[in-house]
Amino acid sequence: EYVWLPRDDILTVEEIGDLVDVFSELGVDRVRLTGGEPLLRREVVDVVKRLAANPDVGDLSMTTNGVLLAKQAESLRSAGLDRVSVSLDTLRPQRFEQLTRRNRLPEVLEGIDAAAEGGLKPLKINTVVMRGYNDDELTDLIDFARDRGAEVRFIEYMDVGGATQWSNEAVVSRHEMLSTLSEQYGPITPVKELNSAPADRFTLLDGTIFGIISSTTQPFCRSCDRSRLTADGIWYLCLYAHSGTDLRKSLREGASIGDLQDQIKSVWQERVDRGAEMRLSEGQREPLIPVQRLREEPHLEMHTRGG
Repeated sequence: EYVWLPRDDILTVEEIGDLVDVFSELGVDRVRLTGGEPLLRREVVDVVKRLAANPDVGDLSMTTNGVLLAKQAESLRSAGLDRVSVSLDTLRPQRFEQLTRRNRLPEVLEGIDAAAEGGLKPLKINTVVMRGYNDDELTDLIDFARDRGAEVRFIEYMDVGGATQWSNEAVVSRHEMLSTLSEQYGPITPVKELNSAPADRFTLLDGTIFGIISSTTQPFCRSCDRSRLTADGIWYLCLYAHSGTDLRKSLREGASIGDLQDQIKSVWQERVDRGAEMRLSEGQREPLIPVQRLREEPHLEMHTRGG
């Protein structure tokens, strides 16, 4: 039950570009457009073009549900988008419709193929694994991704935002996933990397690589270097955060680049967020935020901050 943000509050294309310019001058060189669903924005190609014009942005990517991707993949690539990640929790039409309430799986699969053919690479498939729902599709998804030159990333079910049906019992842990996959594929080898990416990557015997984001059972808060800017300009330092910094207000009140940078630096340097670690320490726990509060405070929903 989405609660939409007021349209006048939504950042314009130029405002998005201006704020990214401010962040990039402070050292940010990777930008991801997400949502919600970024392809629903009419000017999404203009947003990509504006951000791609920034020479300090070395990696410009997007996370999408893929439904509209086939129609826009070529224009997005031409505008300067480097790569995409497509959210896909099941390959089975009936399950897909049960989850999304729409029969749009064919469009998603078409979008994935269009992205692969259009050079939006490396192409990644994001799958939230839930016990009793899609935990029997791990091998199917790895094979599907391999056939398209993509890399699947399995994500532990997180208790953030609108995950009101979340429970510990529904979480399939990294350990369980690796155990299941090793039964099918044999020995699995970790990929040794030094970076702050949320996914740990693994290699199968045939060279296929996949990732696991184990943010529920093995949080990566200590190495996290990410933050999130909502469509209406609220800056969050953590997916679990209940409050953020209103950069839209500062921008529209005429703050200079220097003022905005000082504001951002002040907040970032005081950062102590480790929401996933704190939730893990609670042991047996309930969904993070009740439905009524989500209706009253839509910024707590993941679709407003890129979850």
